[in-house]
Amino acid sequence: MQAIGIDIGGTKIAGGVVTELGDIVAERRVPTPAGDSESIVAAVVSMIRELQDAAPASGGEVVAAGVAAPGFIDAAQSTVYYTPNIPWRNEPLRARLNDQLDLHITIDNDANAAGWAEFRFGAGRLVSDMTMLTIGTGVGGAIVTQDRLLRGGFGTGGELGHMRIVPGGILCGCGARGCIEQYGSGRALLRMAGEVADRGGAAGKALADIRAKNGVLTGHDVAGLMSAGDAGALEALRELGSWLGQAAASLSVILDPQLFVFGGGVAQSGELLLGPIREAYEAHLPARGFHPEPDFVIAELVNDAGVVGAADLARLHVAAL
Repeated sequence: MQAIGIDIGGTKIAGGVVTELGDIVAERRVPTPAGDSESIVAAVVSMIRELQDAAPASGGEVVAAGVAAPGFIDAAQSTVYYTPNIPWRNEPLRARLNDQLDLHITIDNDANAAGWAEFRFGAGRLVSDMTMLTIGTGVGGAIVTQDRLLRGGFGTGGELGHMRIVPGGILCGCGARGCIEQYGSGRALLRMAGEVADRGGAAGKALADIRAKNGVLTGHDVAGLMSAGDAGALEALRELGSWLGQAAASLSVILDPQLFVFGGGVAQSGELLLGPIREAYEAHLPARGFHPEPDFVIAELVNDAGVVGAADLARLHVAAL
């Protein structure tokens, strides 16, 4: 059985026809009509229809479509309670899509979809308990325990980016203060790099020079300096990794995962990020040395994870009916 996965992002909507083995055999991408709910729904409907037509007949029937969206999704995989960059508030998205499509539809959180893809077909495929943190503009999360995606009683579990690690800390977009998203995200990395530049000295010189030349530091700038081994950029990354390691230590006490997976753009720095994460984890883990410890790895599916996970979750939902 084949299924369609749709991943609604801030800048693009990606979609694909996905096999039972997690392979994408047809795909589409269009810009996200940000801020316009009706246009987003229309774009998703159009993409699903195109992908139905493009699905290879040799792969079997397309049995379902899964849509991954940012924000809080209900336990029935039907309603978007809230999403930050799209004006959806208690949006009956599945019903709206079902009105226009003759196909089984499920709705899921985008980080859950990406995490499930890594669990089924990527870095987590050999374990039963996995926790994933997606380090992008914000911090997303997904929890798999005993081979099942943890959704919580209302469907909104696993929002790991909004776990508070600094009481009274930096104000987060969610309204709370001190969330890991403010200390472990791509946006946080830019702030930390700016602070290194502000302190001056040899470590911050390259960061300060680029900021003076361009007027701003970008993620591309910081990533380039990290790749070149710049001391200031690596200092900022170590600080970011330290906060993520502390968060992982707290999560480990509760979830006891066999594996932590880190995805998103910042995670492409690989061992440069994992090193500080491990060090902070070891320093903050309660009762260290008296129980097994998880592995720490980088996600494997990268940009395709949301599409693959959304499709697989939708297919499995149909198979369970």
